[in-house]
Amino acid sequence: MDALRLAPTVGIVASLSVLVALLAPFLAIEQGSAVGTYYGAGAVNGLSVGLFAGVALVAFAAGREGRSPPDTVAGVTIVLGLFATVLALLWALTVPRSLVTQLSTATWIDGHRWLVAALALVIPAAAGWYARAQRLI
Repeated sequence: MDALRLAPTVGIVASLSVLVALLAPFLAIEQGSAVGTYYGAGAVNGLSVGLFAGVALVAFAAGREGRSPPDTVAGVTIVLGLFATVLALLWALTVPRSLVTQLSTATWIDGHRWLVAALALVIPAAAGWYARAQRLI
């Protein structure tokens, strides 16, 4: 598989991964209101990362299937990925740790916000790779 198809595929997988990671607390924590508090506790709502990841997912898919100009898709997904990453980091840095530890006894929830931020970082990386494969950068 060449880079012109592999790079947007990685972007699609990264975007889906962010969405699944954002969904995980809703499935694992019994009190839905506690999850809403968790996502709303930071400087920005953690679920806003999902908005940018979702739009990037659609854009990557459109570029991969040739439904949109690949150079436009590369540029758009770089911007969307950077916004998603900045929002994820801003949210992860400002969520009080005491709130996170009160949500559940599961140990994975403590690193959840950092996982979301790490997965969000893959979106602009894949978009940059896609632009590079097209010799745009």
